[in-house]
Amino acid sequence: MPNATPHPLQGRHGARHHPSPRLSSLFPGRHLTRSLTTALLALALTPLLTAPATATPSSDAVTHAANPTETGTLTTSATFTAPGTFAASGAFRTSGALGTSAPSVASSTSPSSSTVARAAIPAALSASGPSASSITSTAISAAGPLAPAGSFTSAASVASPHLPAAGASAFGRGTGQAQAAMAGRVVIVGVPGLEWSDLDEARTPNLWRLVAQGASGSLSTRAVPPPDRGITCPIAGWLTVSAGQRAGTAGKGCPEPPQPEPTPQGGATVPGWSALAAHQAETGYNAQLGTLGQLVTDGGGKVAAVGSGAALAAADKSGNIAKYAPTPAALGDPTPYHLIVLEAADLADAWAEQPLDEYGVPAPLTPAARQEAAKRADQQIGALLGRLPTDTTVLVAGVSDVTPNAHLHVAIATGPSPDGPPYPHGLLTATSTRQDGLVAITDLTATAIGVLGLPAQRAVVGRPWRPGGAAPATPSGTVAELADEDLASQVLREVRGPFFAVFVTIQLLFYAFAALALRRRRATGRTAAEPGDRATYGSSVPPANEADVRVADDSDARTSRTEGGTDPAARAAGDTDSTAARAAGDTDSPVARTGSGTNSAAGRAGSDADSTAARAESDVAASASDPGGGGRPQASTSKLLVSVQIVAVVSGAIAVSTFLAQLVPWWSLPVPMVSVIVTILAIAGLITAAAFAGPWRADVLGPLTVVSAVTSVALLLDVMTGSKLQVNAVSGYEPVTGGRFYGFSNIAFAIYATGTVLGLAGVAQWLLRRGLPRVVVVVVCGLYGGFAVFADGWPSWGADFGGVPAFVIGLAVFLILLSGKRVSLLRLVLVGLAGVALVGALSVFDWLRPDSERTHLGTFVQQIIDGEAWTVVSRKFGAMIGVTVGNWSLTLLSLVALAFLFLVLARPSRWGASALGQAYRLAPTLRAGLFGALTCAFVGFLMNDSGIAIPAMALTVAVPLTLAACVRALQLSKPTPAAPRSERAEPRRAEA
Repeated sequence: MPNATPHPLQGRHGARHHPSPRLSSLFPGRHLTRSLTTALLALALTPLLTAPATATPSSDAVTHAANPTETGTLTTSATFTAPGTFAASGAFRTSGALGTSAPSVASSTSPSSSTVARAAIPAALSASGPSASSITSTAISAAGPLAPAGSFTSAASVASPHLPAAGASAFGRGTGQAQAAMAGRVVIVGVPGLEWSDLDEARTPNLWRLVAQGASGSLSTRAVPPPDRGITCPIAGWLTVSAGQRAGTAGKGCPEPPQPEPTPQGGATVPGWSALAAHQAETGYNAQLGTLGQLVTDGGGKVAAVGSGAALAAADKSGNIAKYAPTPAALGDPTPYHLIVLEAADLADAWAEQPLDEYGVPAPLTPAARQEAAKRADQQIGALLGRLPTDTTVLVAGVSDVTPNAHLHVAIATGPSPDGPPYPHGLLTATSTRQDGLVAITDLTATAIGVLGLPAQRAVVGRPWRPGGAAPATPSGTVAELADEDLASQVLREVRGPFFAVFVTIQLLFYAFAALALRRRRATGRTAAEPGDRATYGSSVPPANEADVRVADDSDARTSRTEGGTDPAARAAGDTDSTAARAAGDTDSPVARTGSGTNSAAGRAGSDADSTAARAESDVAASASDPGGGGRPQASTSKLLVSVQIVAVVSGAIAVSTFLAQLVPWWSLPVPMVSVIVTILAIAGLITAAAFAGPWRADVLGPLTVVSAVTSVALLLDVMTGSKLQVNAVSGYEPVTGGRFYGFSNIAFAIYATGTVLGLAGVAQWLLRRGLPRVVVVVVCGLYGGFAVFADGWPSWGADFGGVPAFVIGLAVFLILLSGKRVSLLRLVLVGLAGVALVGALSVFDWLRPDSERTHLGTFVQQIIDGEAWTVVSRKFGAMIGVTVGNWSLTLLSLVALAFLFLVLARPSRWGASALGQAYRLAPTLRAGLFGALTCAFVGFLMNDSGIAIPAMALTVAVPLTLAACVRALQLSKPTPAAPRSERAEPRRAEA
């Protein structure tokens, strides 16, 4: 599912032949489904779209082409002389502004037009037979509707006088309007490989002055990397600027940009352009090369390029540049040009001379070589800046890597911003990242388009650079702060792999240690139940069959009702027919294997948590005075169990501590690997101390509830305040890779959802013990759980597409079991549909917002309309399979954790009955919470591209905390001696 920074796969230009001539004329090519989907979506959204529009012309970023009449109704017509043919040109005109093969209405946008595309629904389809007929599309009547991406117009005639003639700009605005909007100038200065550590006041004075004058930020240059290397080559960075979408080249290594071939008119042509453009369809992003240059040219602007890399960014869709110069001096007067792209390639040229590794990537430059190359690049920049008019917007970008490892690079903006006022001294930001001081390379294209006043393009996935938060007052402070961000990214790349290797290893060793502690036998005698034994808690004689268990349990239940009331959820929890649920009773496997569909012994025995815990505490007192128990060790006095419980709580707190560690600048300490481990362990230790600090430590679910609550609340507050803790966190996202910059990452979602469900289980147990009605407890848990789901999916907070359905299903399973009902297949299906409906509603809401404010949720709705959703889903599914198969360590951790849960905790321990069964008996809500968390992890595994990482991290929280609860349950329970082994039967006469 889309779960990353928006990188939509836009459709190719040009319609394909369709078997039906009549329908292919009305809905060209494969966009028949798109047009029908658009019409149905518009019909469903009509009640939402009737409010008056208040958008300004600059916010027209969805259709780029519509001009409503005064009554708010747009009417277009197309006349046919024969089935499937136009009277004039015989074909629909395809608009390049949309980046798809869907025909569009090419018209200007009035200031009162809405920013939301509203689909026109055909009122009559009567184009049949040889006679001429007319098709009229009646638009939804509302204040300021726009023509949808799927609408159409004839090149011969248009019914509305507001629509331009066939010679108007294919990008949705007339030439005159585009020229008027491009009164300013934009200069894109690309310095491949430029990092903040390269800047120096004496060595790079021109760049230093720009930092003092304008806004600065770190640039994520992620494009399509070469095979087996996660870097952005200079040619890939320039092609990405050209398309506004991730682009790359075929083959391994980093080929140099091709040298442009001059033309007699002073321009140039990029050799091999067709092959470069065709290759983008194979990258998974389908970048439309030439989008930036074509848009400016079609708008009547003049484009100039200085340098071979700059020619790639400035070329139109045919690979042509109107003005090309190899150096700034050869450009001449820069005043006539609206867009100038300058390449200062000194760093890239020096890097290209280094020896190649086995992947075809040059070795890194020496510090002295980098400094000298940066100095020469600064001199080139200064030669051009001194000749620019004062109202020119200058955008400086380190558009690629020139190292074997990816880095964050320089981004500086001075002059007028897309909003009008000049960029002040401070930090840059963009709605694509929502982080102060962090922007993406695709945002560079969107910024140039916005400054020139041109319509935003759907093929451009970036968002304009805008002024962000405050920066240090001096340029040196700003440079140091942004260089520190790149340092954090580099350190994270170095420590993430080893950290998870150590983490997985320790987890596996701990599970093995805990299994031995719970199940090993003493050499001095038989201490654990052997085959043929039946061990019980609370009775000295083992029941002969399940009927005896039910009688005993009913007796306990009646006793509990006299003490404090009934607990229907505990009985209903037993209705879940799983191995763990049946094995969690008060008997060994012979009883656990009885027929399904009946309430298990554990569920009924725990009908009132308060009275059960009281009985357990009296059992502990009795066992202290009479250690007996058939030679069994006493769990309540075992120091080994105390150690297991403490380590389990620390282990469960590690996940959230990886995020809270970002409160400490561990990456700047002398030994980063040791520093991050010590920082995470210290924070986990503080959370563990809080878990055992109060009277809740004596409760079975006390430590579990504290750790889970801290996990849920900390991550909830983080996404509500900008996701600061997830940036460069060990379990968060890396700005260098550019996969995601805000909201919940997949791993963070797994930790957050698990902590939320288990925390609610602990709170529910506490509320029930205080006598609150069960319906009240269910409502309280449902309210917080519902808000947690909302925060996960809300575009301005979590913006998590695939996590919402998984979270809804997992939370519903928990609430159903908590309420005392059974989890049936029908209920699961209904809940799943509700989850899909919820994320769909959030996505449509996001889609209704201006294009510049959308997240990937709204982008996915547009991809569905454009017929590109299946490509995205296929790519995400392939990534999920790749992560699951390729990351063997997390796969092994998941399997071992599940085996420990169901083969160790759910089976008899050295103290008698199963530890998990005792935890269910003393804290019945644990069963509901555990099943809800596991269900959420499994569904999340199926719906997200992180694959096995989601259940692995969920189990990292759930299993250790469940172990801690089981240990406490054993400490509160009174072990009794196992029944003696039955004597061997006398041999029959036939056997004798």
